[in-house]
Amino acid sequence: MEGINKITERIAAETQLEIEALQAETTEKCRAIKEEYSGRAQEEYWKLIREGAKECEAYGQRLAGAAALEAKKSVLAMKQDAVLRVFDKALETLCSLPEKQYIEFMARQAASAASTGLEEIVFNARDKATCAKAVTKEANELLKNRGLLPKLTVSEKTGNFRGGLMVKQGDIEVNCTIEKLVELSKSELATQVVAVLFAV
Repeated sequence: MEGINKITERIAAETQLEIEALQAETTEKCRAIKEEYSGRAQEEYWKLIREGAKECEAYGQRLAGAAALEAKKSVLAMKQDAVLRVFDKALETLCSLPEKQYIEFMARQAASAASTGLEEIVFNARDKATCAKAVTKEANELLKNRGLLPKLTVSEKTGNFRGGLMVKQGDIEVNCTIEKLVELSKSELATQVVAVLFAV
């Protein structure tokens, strides 16, 4: 029996050695797999961190760009508003010139717009009541100096405008209203107004 015990002990010892070797091999494989995947996980982690940082930076740049664009738009809108207010003030100033200057101004406009001297002048209701005759008389004097017939007349009709006049003959009408004159001056004078207002 002793032989069987020795064989059994030897088999047990060999089995134990195989088990220990297998455990060591398995432990080493597990460690290697864990290390490999830990490294991959670290790589993936830092890759995601870098991508996130780039996205944040790009988003920040987009926000900054959008804010700068909005600021420029706001400044431009304020400048445009200031320029429009200058032209509105010019319109108001021309409409409220002292009577003598206003009559001279409108007479020059009427005489300049007349081509035959036989036209009629359309005024707004206020000017028709206050200065139409004086404007027509002075405009006819200017026409006479130009060698045209001085036969401008005051129209029976009135126009719906703030100031100035319209010179009309048949279907032909020349708009010399102050609103139109200011509007036509905008494209020519806007750059100068901007330069004066904003010292450009």
